[in-house]
Amino acid sequence: MSFVAAIDTAARKNASLVCVGLDPEPLRFPAHLSAKPDVIFEFCRIIVDATADFVCAFKPQIAHFAAQRAEDALARLIAHIHAAHPGVPVILDAKRGDIGSTAKHYATEAFDRYGADAVTLNPYLGRDSAQPFLDRADKGAIMLCRTSNPGGADFQALDCGGEPLYLRVARTIAHDWNANGNCALVVGATWPEELGRVRAAVGDMPLLVPGVGAQGGDVQAVVRQGRNSQGDGLIVSSSRAILYASNGEDFAQAARREAMKLRDEINRWR
Repeated sequence: MSFVAAIDTAARKNASLVCVGLDPEPLRFPAHLSAKPDVIFEFCRIIVDATADFVCAFKPQIAHFAAQRAEDALARLIAHIHAAHPGVPVILDAKRGDIGSTAKHYATEAFDRYGADAVTLNPYLGRDSAQPFLDRADKGAIMLCRTSNPGGADFQALDCGGEPLYLRVARTIAHDWNANGNCALVVGATWPEELGRVRAAVGDMPLLVPGVGAQGGDVQAVVRQGRNSQGDGLIVSSSRAILYASNGEDFAQAARREAMKLRDEINRWR
């Protein structure tokens, strides 16, 4: 099954457009986990198991694992998701982007070493930097378009022949790079009007939307501006608001409540 089909299937099965971002920060873990030798894996596994029936995807952020020398925990976590929650796809948030010969190795890393179903990419080196990912037709290539951070406008909003650069990126990927139907775009929840402009430019292509929760993106505006012709097409990502809803022994139950709350809020506006 292709990544896009897997996202659609999981979204329908769980009635959810929620993606839980897995950004482990050991200093924020509950104290009762601190003595565990495999604490990063254990924390993330518990979160996954507590929220899996409320999501359409999980999104581990590779830097949070690599900074702790926990790449092995990342690989085992993705394997656990696939084994324990089959049908829920995994997006590796790595934002890769490099020349073609190096990009081939990054594609191998994401899809073969870690077993991810999709990976986030920086398209600003051009198509040859993305081609090894585009060629994996069963995997997702999720391109940065209009990011949620305040500094994103430094370049993404620059005029490009009468339209902002992020829209040129969106149109190019949707119409020229998406021959295998495996592309998606990252558009931040913090820019709902721009999210609407991207949706109008790319049709029903999936959009990964970070920025709700801790970054303050408005769920109603995201759904209104970002949903596709079928009323879905969104992968709404929340990390810290779910992961760290509690730092006590009830952290898993608190994460589950927050994931369910976000799912239900999104569905209220669909």
